[in-house]
Amino acid sequence: MNFHILTLFPEMVLNGLNTSIIGRAVNSGLLSIEAVNIRDYAFNKHQSVDDYPYGGGAGMLMQAEPVYLAWKAVEEKIRARRSLPAENDAALTEQSGTPDQTGVPDQTGVLDQSETSGKRSRVVYLSPQGDVFNQKMAEELAQEEDLILLCGHYEGIDERVLEEVVTDYVSIGDYVLTGGELPAMVMVDAISRLVPGVLHNDVSAEFESFQDNLLEYPQYSRPEEWHGKKVPPVLLSGHHANIEKWRREQSILRTKERRPDLLEKCELTEKEKKWLEGLEIQKEI
Repeated sequence: MNFHILTLFPEMVLNGLNTSIIGRAVNSGLLSIEAVNIRDYAFNKHQSVDDYPYGGGAGMLMQAEPVYLAWKAVEEKIRARRSLPAENDAALTEQSGTPDQTGVPDQTGVLDQSETSGKRSRVVYLSPQGDVFNQKMAEELAQEEDLILLCGHYEGIDERVLEEVVTDYVSIGDYVLTGGELPAMVMVDAISRLVPGVLHNDVSAEFESFQDNLLEYPQYSRPEEWHGKKVPPVLLSGHHANIEKWRREQSILRTKERRPDLLEKCELTEKEKKWLEGLEIQKEI
């Protein structure tokens, strides 16, 4: 999978992503992470890419043209690699625009690919105004061959270029950061782990927090007793069916305690619902 990050701070992005599991995946060729410096596409000798916003207000705004040229360079590189026919500017942006113009976002906030398949690459603008990033969104984006992440700074980016190139607006939470670099790194990390081969044990990606809207069960390692706390006996039993049952129950309990909002979305069996109800009754007694 290929990530293309449009940013004013490429060193920040690459230094954060070229380590640990993601760094090894890049070195082995499973991932490609390119940080494109938007300043390289500035049209003045000082390489400034910001200006005062029309109508006044605090702060500066990133200008449309450098962002557009950086995106266009990446899109043309992608098309060349895929051996796609060259297109003029109008054709490149024919399908671009806000989510309402390119397709209807699904429940995850990501566009339905029936609307965008066979067309230009997805462009994600990291913004607190976007749909909140989640595991389901990561799973869907992991199916892309190329993903372009646009990092804003200052007071944001000229709305006209966002309308021209952005397909998805994504937030990592309801708070404001100084720029889109950290959110981009979060997304790359979460998505990369779902690319086959990135994790040494691909099965581990299937049984972690947020799978089936359940948090991960508690886990233990050696020694069997630490600070007077013992490993649950079922995990030492070697009885795999009982272990799986215990882990499922612990995931349900942990989700109920820490993220009840997720439990409402989880599809529990009738037996599991009755088991939970029984626990509630015992608490009340």
